[in-house]
Formats: sequence, C-alpha cells, structure tokens
Amino acid sequence: MKLFVGLGNPGAKYAGNRHNIGFMALDRIAADHGFTPWRKAFQGLVAEGRLGGEKVALLKPETFMNLSGQSVQAAVAFWKLPLSEVTVFHDELDLAPGKLRLKQGGGHAGHNGLRSIHGHLGEAYQRVRLGIGHPGHKDAVAAYVLHDFAKADAGWLEDLLRGISDGAEALAAGDGQRFMNAVSLRTAPPRSSTTKEKGEAPAPAAAPVEDARSPMQRLLDKFR
Repeated sequence: MKLFVGLGNPGAKYAGNRHNIGFMALDRIAADHGFTPWRKAFQGLVAEGRLGGEKVALLKPETFMNLSGQSVQAAVAFWKLPLSEVTVFHDELDLAPGKLRLKQGGGHAGHNGLRSIHGHLGEAYQRVRLGIGHPGHKDAVAAYVLHDFAKADAGWLEDLLRGISDGAEALAAGDGQRFMNAVSLRTAPPRSSTTKEKGEAPAPAAAPVEDARSPMQRLLDKFR
C-alpha cells in the first residue's frame, strides 16, 4: 500500500487557491485512474485504487493546512505504513510556476502543512514539490497562497496536472525519474525536428558546381 497525500484547505472558498494545488493533483489522479469515490476518513477525504501493480490510497486532509499532520498520522497508523511509502504533494514558493521536483526527507522550509506532518511523523517521507512561484516579498506570501490561480495560469497548471497523472503509475512504483519524464513531456515537450529555433540562421546555399567543359564543348552543347 502506498499513501499519496495532497495538502490544501477544505471547502469551496479555498478550492481554487494556490495553496490547494496538492488537492488538485490528487483529484486529477483519482479521476483519470478510476479510483473509488471520495469518502470521509482520517479527518479527511480518502479514495482508493491501483496504479499499475500498486494499491494506492489518496488522502486530502480536511483539518486545514496547519493541522494536516493529524490526518496523515491517523492514516499511516491505520495502514501501518512506513514513511517511505508516503508521498506528499504540496505547493512550493521556491519553484517557478509549473516546475516540479521530487524530494526525499529534509526540512519543511516554513510550509505549515509540512511542519505539521513533521511534528506528528518526522521528516522521512517523499514530497512532490509543485511550483507556484513567489510573490516577491515575504509579507505578501499569505495573501498570495490563499488567492486563486489567475486565468493566465490555466495553461501551465493543466499541463502540470496532466503530467502528474501520466506519471502517477511510475511514482507509485518508486521510479522517480520516469515520473519526472512523464511530467516533462507535458510541461516541456520536445521541439519538433522541423521547427526552426527563433533567430536561427538559414542553412547556407549549396556551393555552385564548377563547369569543367571547354569553351568549344559549351558552344556545341548550346546548339544541341
């Protein structure tokens, strides 16, 4: 059993917030991979299903962000999971919008949801850090993360969520590189080999072929 946890705040008021991108990631996985309907459990919402050969539970804590650890601890205790089987999806201010990174263990960097999980379970779980960008000043962070994504964010957000869903099976199997590759194919697809780079110089013209015929031969050929 693997446990994927998405961090966010419950209720329609917060549904579109940047802070809720972890919920959004799990919603996409559940919808695309035929998971069970969401049910109330562990002070949150749970859906269960399979990703490839792995049985996976998805958990969205409904405790509000700064108490997320209570919900995660309850689920971990029920399924008797080691922290190596737990992956937490969360918003990341220190990554550009649409960027994604995997991280195993480490600090919480001031993120209230991670801070709570650290307090209840420790730090030895995996994180999927979902870039939302930074407002530019620490005093603006609270309002920024609790504000909905802008309309201009819709494109990269959709690509990121689709990539996460595409790679979910690899993530459940423990293949982090294949997961990252699946996300990259959505967020940074390879350029077509026929597409010219912007500003690329045109290919040089072929060098003229030297005419080795004698003047008499050229004259004879002209009247053939």
